[in-house]
Amino acid sequence: MIGAAVRAILVASVFTMPAILLPGTSADTVQMVVLLSLVAALLVFVEYSSEYPSLIEFRNAPPFNRLRFLALFCTVLTLTLMARGQVMPTALSSTLVGLGHMIGNAMDFPFSPVRLMVLLAPEGATPPELDQIRMHAGMSYLIALAMLLSFVVVVRLLDWPLRHGAFNFWVNLPLFDPTAGGDVLRRLKRDSHVNVALGFLLPFLIPAVLKTASVYAVSVSLTDPQTLIWTMSAWAFLPISLIMRGVALMRIADLIEEKRRRAYAQAELQVA
Repeated sequence: MIGAAVRAILVASVFTMPAILLPGTSADTVQMVVLLSLVAALLVFVEYSSEYPSLIEFRNAPPFNRLRFLALFCTVLTLTLMARGQVMPTALSSTLVGLGHMIGNAMDFPFSPVRLMVLLAPEGATPPELDQIRMHAGMSYLIALAMLLSFVVVVRLLDWPLRHGAFNFWVNLPLFDPTAGGDVLRRLKRDSHVNVALGFLLPFLIPAVLKTASVYAVSVSLTDPQTLIWTMSAWAFLPISLIMRGVALMRIADLIEEKRRRAYAQAELQVA
């Protein structure tokens, strides 16, 4: 119960962070953000306080979810401090802004995901607004890539998920239906390939979808600080999260395949 409550509070803090730290936030926005944070905190508390999960995958296979939460937390916090530094500069915010300019300019080359996000700027955007979008996109993408690299290191060098004991397949993958038909091993590998492919494509597809939506529907105003923070956070977090899930599923598939191979070899020895 205590662990579930701590996780719920941490998740709520991520949702409320931009509204609390950024100056000039309206009362209506704060109320809406508080409501969303309470819903997210309640969901996390129910999931982690129950014996068996129903939605959250890899609950008992740390640090998968911890790395994903850390990536989102660091992204939202960094972008919020950078946006706050435009109005109330501090030494930390100035350092982050300078680092963001450097990273954004390095990643802003033709056909790059950062360049595509910069192209989403509304017509008539000023150079400072373009720089703001560029450095937010660069920082969020760098943090996401760092978290992905950390998870790959955990899988390859620290023998995830066996380091913390036996891996319970059905508890850690509650959304995987074993009765859907077909071999479980082949389905895991297929889902892994789909997740990795989507993870690589989403940084390019999301700007295209947002651009199309701005033509036929309501456009996303990247000049608003909170909209910019959440757009960039989602744009960087969702693809990396899918790639991490694909890597995790492939790792589970390799473990199942190795276990089957040992079982077949043992059966052949018994027959012989």
